[in-house]
Amino acid sequence: MTLVLLACLLVTFAALVYVFYLPGQLYLGEPKSRISYLREQREVVYENLRDLSFEYNAGKFPETDYRAMKASLEEEAAAVLAEIAHLEEAAEKSTSGRKKGAGS
Repeated sequence: MTLVLLACLLVTFAALVYVFYLPGQLYLGEPKSRISYLREQREVVYENLRDLSFEYNAGKFPETDYRAMKASLEEEAAAVLAEIAHLEEAAEKSTSGRKKGAGS
């Protein structure tokens, strides 16, 4: 009986180590900037609009639901595009300001 209990504890311990062990260094990938995140979000919204249109044309949605979902996705796309434009404008001003300062 104690041998079975010891084996169960050993297997449990091994499973816990296997699940929760973290190596010394983890590669987390490149850090994303806000603008790269927004560009990805823009692509997702566009894809959702294409899918919605396809499903509506396939007869899966009534027109009222389609119009409401389309309006919602278009508002989201407009907000994402506006923020992208704002960030690109701010980055452009920042780089042009540095160039003027370095050239003086």
